[in-house]
Amino acid sequence: MRLRRWFRRCLHSGQASDARLALPLGLIAAIVLTDVLSPGLPMGPSLLIVAPALTASFASTLVTGAIAALAVAGIVVIGLQEGHLLGGTVDFGSQIIALLAVSVIVTVFRYVRERHARELALVRTVSEATQRVVLRPLPHRIGPLRVASMYLAAQEQALLGGDLYAAIRTSTGTRLIIGDVMGKGLTAVSDAALLLGAFREAAHRQATLPDLAAYLDHSVCWNLADPAEAEKAGECFITAAILDIPDALPHIHMVTCGHPPPLRLRGRQVTALHATRPAPPLGLGELTAATYHVDTFTLEPGDLLLLHTDGVIEARDSRGMFYPLTERTASWDPHSPSALVHHLRTDLLAHVGGHLADDAAVIAVQRD
Repeated sequence: MRLRRWFRRCLHSGQASDARLALPLGLIAAIVLTDVLSPGLPMGPSLLIVAPALTASFASTLVTGAIAALAVAGIVVIGLQEGHLLGGTVDFGSQIIALLAVSVIVTVFRYVRERHARELALVRTVSEATQRVVLRPLPHRIGPLRVASMYLAAQEQALLGGDLYAAIRTSTGTRLIIGDVMGKGLTAVSDAALLLGAFREAAHRQATLPDLAAYLDHSVCWNLADPAEAEKAGECFITAAILDIPDALPHIHMVTCGHPPPLRLRGRQVTALHATRPAPPLGLGELTAATYHVDTFTLEPGDLLLLHTDGVIEARDSRGMFYPLTERTASWDPHSPSALVHHLRTDLLAHVGGHLADDAAVIAVQRD
């Protein structure tokens, strides 16, 4: 009774369905019955090795061990029936040893695989928590603006990289930032978190966009002044676009710090909003004595504003061709930020074959 309960628990603890488990179980039963009814088949007992090896490909460690035990029990039954076990036949003994060795190996490998899967799930959970803290999801509505965002990390199994975005409500409107940290990995994530923290802390206090841009540049430079970061001075920088979208006027005020220009979609007309006097990337302002110029553009109700990082426009297909963002957006005519982001995500991943070489971030904004 205890053995029956244990085997029932094995069957229900794994990831395998009853339909898939029927294959190794049926294989063991068929081999044992065939060998008992037709003794002397040369390959019968040897084929029992297939059952645990097959089970390990889809079932849990417990189920794999149970199937391996059944396979060993099956070969013992065959040996008793044919007299090989009591007679001490060398060939049959070798078959038992081989089956035991393979069963142990596949069960151990299945255990290692499950442990790796648990560790990966834990790392992914931590990554998701980090993403929620560092790169907070943008709400679907901010004041009179409808918003949609997208983040695609290039690093395998990562949810967060060196691209960044954030939005802050002020007393007169909404301030946005989108940026791209030079480099990848944990250093890029750390620099992105630093800039986002500085933006969220200062966006309310700094009266003008030039003041805010200068403050963010000083924050990046202060971080590089730390002794642990001193060797990176002049080598680490963050491209960014900082925008102020007032509630009362159909305008966009923008300071560009070495960042790709956003696109304005008005029907099927797509316009790149180039800065007249772009500033150097954040972190280089003190080295270049940068000044920050504000450019103003119109954003009428119904217009769509698309902010993006260079991971979008520098994405290459199998032939090495860059992603034609302006041409693709002009052909879609989306009616909402979420529709635009959905089209862009699907088309971008199709262009690169499902895997980006660089992080990509996108914000779509529409004024009601």
